[in-house]
Amino acid sequence: MKYQEFTPTGRLSAYVQCIYLFESDQLTGVDDIVFPGGSMEVIFNLGSGVWKTASQGLYRPTPVIELWGQLTKPLPIRSEGKNQMLGVRFYTHAITSFFREEIWELNDQVCNAIDFFGKSIYHLHERLLDTPLLTHRIDLVEQYLLSRLRQSKGPGIKTNLVGQIIRELQSDVLCEDIQSIASRYALSPRYLQTLFLRYTGVTPKVYHKLNRFQRSLKLVTRHEVSLTSIAYECGYFDQSHFIREFRSFTGLTPSDFLAESFPVSVALSNG
Repeated sequence: MKYQEFTPTGRLSAYVQCIYLFESDQLTGVDDIVFPGGSMEVIFNLGSGVWKTASQGLYRPTPVIELWGQLTKPLPIRSEGKNQMLGVRFYTHAITSFFREEIWELNDQVCNAIDFFGKSIYHLHERLLDTPLLTHRIDLVEQYLLSRLRQSKGPGIKTNLVGQIIRELQSDVLCEDIQSIASRYALSPRYLQTLFLRYTGVTPKVYHKLNRFQRSLKLVTRHEVSLTSIAYECGYFDQSHFIREFRSFTGLTPSDFLAESFPVSVALSNG
């Protein structure tokens, strides 16, 4: 199993967190769980393998071009065969600059990206399949995204505002007073919530929890500090608060999580 990340160039760096390649040569099926990460992704399946996600206990194949909505709960996946996935991970607030949808409706779903980007992304996938070099594939993806940006005329004032507030929440894990944040930007808490749902798919409070969880997940997988230290470093009230919230996003306590194996999620989290 191999995972690599690549930093987008030029104008895209304000919208795309990374472009990544995930490869697996395991011919036998691998079950895993993907945990909430706080962002949306488009993933191109360029291998011969099959990916499946579970809904209500049933595994179904994903589209060859996947659009991942915001995850707010753990999502079981199954990988079968030789996989090569080229993914685009957008910044939390940025995907609405590429298509106009009520993205909160996509939460906890893996959708067909063609339904949202149109046939142009299907043609991109065909070109990616015909292009063997990874650097050329990344160039094709970047060119496509830049063309979408030109069509949408880029981000508006509201997009930039949400991005600024997100950066504030990321820099201060203790910042949970949404009322204070709204007041600082001369917004009502209700309108701030509306903005976040429109541009991120989740409310400010849920985003704050997702950001805090992702930070704790990185620390847990490194095995370097105690759970109590992680709890306080990530802004939880105490260890029990940390364990409770960790379980809500993984289905497991931190100790049980460490006893299991989640190769896909650990790679994505620590990439």
